[in-house]
Amino acid sequence: MARRVLPGLMLVMLLGALDQTVMAAALPAVAADLGRFDLMPAVITAYLAAATVVMPLHGKLGDRYGRGPVLLVAIAVFVLGAVLCATATSMPALIAWRVVQGAGGGGLMIGAQAVLGEVVSPRERGRYLGLLGGVYVVAAVGGPLLGGLAVDHLTWRWIFALYPPLGLVALVVVARTLRLPAPRERPPFDVLGAVLLSLAVTGVVLLGSGPGSLTPLVAVATGLAAAGWLATAHRAADPVLPLRLFRTRSIAIPTAISLLVGFALFGTISYLPAFLQVARGASATQGGLVVTVLMAGVLLTTTVSGRIITRTGRYKAFPVAGTATAALGLALLGTVGRATPLPFVLAALLLVGLGIGMVMQVMVLVAQNGAEHRDLGAATSAVTFLRQIGASTGVAAIGSLITSRFAAALPPGTDVRIASTIDPERLTHLPVAVRDAFGTAVPPVFGFVAPLLGLAFVLAVALPAQPLRDTAHVGSS
Repeated sequence: MARRVLPGLMLVMLLGALDQTVMAAALPAVAADLGRFDLMPAVITAYLAAATVVMPLHGKLGDRYGRGPVLLVAIAVFVLGAVLCATATSMPALIAWRVVQGAGGGGLMIGAQAVLGEVVSPRERGRYLGLLGGVYVVAAVGGPLLGGLAVDHLTWRWIFALYPPLGLVALVVVARTLRLPAPRERPPFDVLGAVLLSLAVTGVVLLGSGPGSLTPLVAVATGLAAAGWLATAHRAADPVLPLRLFRTRSIAIPTAISLLVGFALFGTISYLPAFLQVARGASATQGGLVVTVLMAGVLLTTTVSGRIITRTGRYKAFPVAGTATAALGLALLGTVGRATPLPFVLAALLLVGLGIGMVMQVMVLVAQNGAEHRDLGAATSAVTFLRQIGASTGVAAIGSLITSRFAAALPPGTDVRIASTIDPERLTHLPVAVRDAFGTAVPPVFGFVAPLLGLAFVLAVALPAQPLRDTAHVGSS
């Protein structure tokens, strides 16, 4: 079954990953067409918030009703959202339809990995997870390029026109190849817990999108929602994200490592292109291409580590080596300046990528190997969900630190409000002294993040080296 299902799962992963990055290059064209430049960030945030919110919900629904039906619904919702986005006539409408699309997109990411956990034994799964991880990286690198090509040669609406035919193919392939038994036991669904967790996650994503006038209110509401969810999770018969998962080291440690990796990785790559453009005079295209060196490292070690794990049945060495390598790469990035040779920057980025590639998908494998069948979807979603939460908080925290350091480094008499927006297009037109201040402020922040991956290294050392099961939950052929 695994070989029959894999093409559909890879296409599902491609759809979900591509939409997380493809809109970045198209946002100025979207705002020029629909107006409301002030709402540009919300186009990204709406999708991210919806996708993150539904991750644990899709995982739990798959545990309750079966992976196949839940994944098919996710594909249908994603395609519906894409069609609606392509027909949007205003920015608020586009944002609303992006929420719909994100609600499907989050399910695609979790569904593909959970189905793989169902039909492939952990011993064999490393190779397949490496393939899915490779698809994710290709989408992350190719998304901005595809969005730029659509804007330059067609219109931004063609971005969404791509999804219906691909989604239809994925829907047909998954429906024809995936045959999984539905779970027999269905405890009462924790509706209150699902709502409170969704509110808490939405708050985290909104806080991660940057400071605003409502930030204190959002922070308080997020804290209250999180506390309410914890209370319901202790009492509910079947919580959306069962707390018992985190009492198992083989699940608790991978989720903690994923949180730290998400914080460090996405917080760093979100601001590195801006540094290269402002401080080193790179173009937007060059800044994006430099990051592909990191992604190439991820792709290489994700694929190689997956194959070695399948052959040997051992996995612990990879997250230990990966966290150490990525921490070294970030520490080296912290020493970069305007005059640092570009090969040094590329080497540091490559180290980060090589390290991350040995960690991200392995954490999914370890959590799935340690989970009971009834919790497979919840465990899968926990790892990806916590990585996404780490990414949101990392972008916010690192952005705030860069802003404060930039403001402190500005020449005397400069309006400090300049530091309130880290916009390369705006900063590159400012005086050299201001650009120098930005170039001085940013790199040390990357170095500050390195100890977080040092902590991830300590957790990786404590990771239990359990034997990988040789049997799948569902017979495969």
